[in-house]
Amino acid sequence: MHCANTGAMLGCAEPGSPVWYSTSANPRRKYAHTLELVRDTGADLIAVNTARANGVVAEALDRGLLPGFRAGLSIRREVPIPGVSGRGRFDLLAGETYIEVKSVTLKAADSGAFPDSVSVRATRHAEALADLARSGWSTALVFCVLHAGIQAVRPADEIDPAYGDALRCAAAAGVTVLALRCDISLRGIVPTDMLPVNLR
Repeated sequence: MHCANTGAMLGCAEPGSPVWYSTSANPRRKYAHTLELVRDTGADLIAVNTARANGVVAEALDRGLLPGFRAGLSIRREVPIPGVSGRGRFDLLAGETYIEVKSVTLKAADSGAFPDSVSVRATRHAEALADLARSGWSTALVFCVLHAGIQAVRPADEIDPAYGDALRCAAAAGVTVLALRCDISLRGIVPTDMLPVNLR
């Protein structure tokens, strides 16, 4: 079974946890099944397939759920970072705003913490967003909360302090930082509303 989540999956991989998976009919795939959902020890559902996050955020943008974005904006996916030839992409371009999406599955108390392991790539994305914001571009970082029990989001400074510093610098530079709550069920993942982001 394929697992698209490249993080540590802290709290999402306890032995004996019930899981749900999808099945692909594509004969070219090495594994026909993909891990989708895990029920944690607190009975909360977690969507561990991080490949779902970009589509969920795109749906939220289309519906006008994200503050500062009007419904129906044109959306492009996997767009090159301006001025960085061949060295990276952002997940979405909504109108004129470059957006990076991060999946949040780690729950610490009632807060979601990102990342769940040291992520040099995530730090570079935050720094790239900050550089663009300082140059006058419109930029945003959206935490897509894929854990039903999370009520707020914060940087996981205890795991990756460099990312926490980069995120705070990005926010200070003018990057919009948002957290999107989702309704997670066996029927699918539906974006619903916003959660608070605590940068400190």
